[in-house]
Amino acid sequence: MPFLRPALVALIFCSLPFASAAQSQDSGPGNLQIELNALQDVEQGCRMNFLVENKTGVDIEDASFETVIFDTSGSLITLTLYPFRELPVDRPRLRRFDLRDVSCASIGQVLINGAKKCSVDGADSPICIEALKLSTRTDVELLG
Repeated sequence: MPFLRPALVALIFCSLPFASAAQSQDSGPGNLQIELNALQDVEQGCRMNFLVENKTGVDIEDASFETVIFDTSGSLITLTLYPFRELPVDRPRLRRFDLRDVSCASIGQVLINGAKKCSVDGADSPICIEALKLSTRTDVELLG
């Protein structure tokens, strides 16, 4: 039993760097989460629904993302600019964009190629790309 106390001290001492690393990750700025939430075939083509949650700590006044759509074989369908508009802090927003003359089943990947516009406090900001975190609830891969 005399070896238990030094072993416990060693265990606590060795775990301290990991605990501080976990705290530093949580204390940093939050994410700009864009989720490809749903695809819907509509009369004119495919409607893409994006759920956006701004957890960055700052209101984004205007955001536009250059978006590339690929088919299931990896070929380019289109490159376009989607205006996500204002993205207030801690207020989820749904943004819908229609792809004309495209069936949802033909879409294989969506690439967020960059932020064409990202305004915070009236000035350009890199936060739209630096804090970007992507996910999907669909079979279509969302890349960035």
